[in-house]
Amino acid sequence: MAATKKIEEALAHIREAEKSLKTSLLKWKPDYDVAADEYNAAATCYKTAKQFTQCRECLLKAVENYKLNRSCLDQAALISKELGDLESIFTLCQRAACMYREHGIPDTAALSLEKGAKMIDTQLPEKALIMFEHAVDIVITEDRPRQAAEYQSRVSRLNVKMQKYDAATDAIRREICYHQAGENQPAIGRLTVALVLVQLARGDTVAAEKAFREWGSYCENEEVQTLEMLIQAFDEEDGDMAVKVLNSPFIKHMDVEYAKLARSLPVPKCSQETKKPGVTDTYPPYTSSSGADVDALAKGVGSTSISQNDEELDLC
Repeated sequence: MAATKKIEEALAHIREAEKSLKTSLLKWKPDYDVAADEYNAAATCYKTAKQFTQCRECLLKAVENYKLNRSCLDQAALISKELGDLESIFTLCQRAACMYREHGIPDTAALSLEKGAKMIDTQLPEKALIMFEHAVDIVITEDRPRQAAEYQSRVSRLNVKMQKYDAATDAIRREICYHQAGENQPAIGRLTVALVLVQLARGDTVAAEKAFREWGSYCENEEVQTLEMLIQAFDEEDGDMAVKVLNSPFIKHMDVEYAKLARSLPVPKCSQETKKPGVTDTYPPYTSSSGADVDALAKGVGSTSISQNDEELDLC
């Protein structure tokens, strides 16, 4: 009975909306604001009655009649989640972000993308990845490297989750640069461990050691010891040591995607007895062969935008 009453109330609001859009001899222009408010009220009634399809239709009509009512798009995305229409969440949140950005509200634009991406990242990780990359593009244009690093971390982890390790390598390096620009050095140490794990997943032990050389100076003692032992184990094909390091509490307590990656790494099958001649257990001091380039990128990060495949990412 209550649901029926709400549906009747919604229909009454729709009639008022349609009436406000009509013109006559004494009324030359449609009243779009009133129509939008009535459609919004109808959507609320339908939502209470759990008529989600009709609710979303009314919200979208409100958007069309009242362009500045961007929150209707966010609400429509939430209703799409109830309907299980995940593709619509992607479309609606992208549209809402562009509208927020056009009207000078970049923070809300990025937040809309973040919320939408979190709704679909399990079932549609590729779409979620695009949304997080769009969010990075928005906030870095506003010269907010710390917020950019937060969104970029989702980009990095989604690439790892999808086993796109080449893309993950680039994403983590970019995340490191944002942390440098935001002067968040502890985060760089943790990401160095993540970068080494990704390089090992690619089967490139040379690149893994190079990453350690490049960023190891940012690592804490525990991170340094872990990476030294891990690289040594892979370099010497010491499977026992590799398993021991990858099962250490430090690795297990990393972000879930990196911890899963560590468990899935193909460890060397040879034992310590096959240790290569001439290999030492110590490493020379850390050096950064590309420090100047990195510093330049970190300083200029506020004035650059995300690019993908050498083309500018412009989702609006």
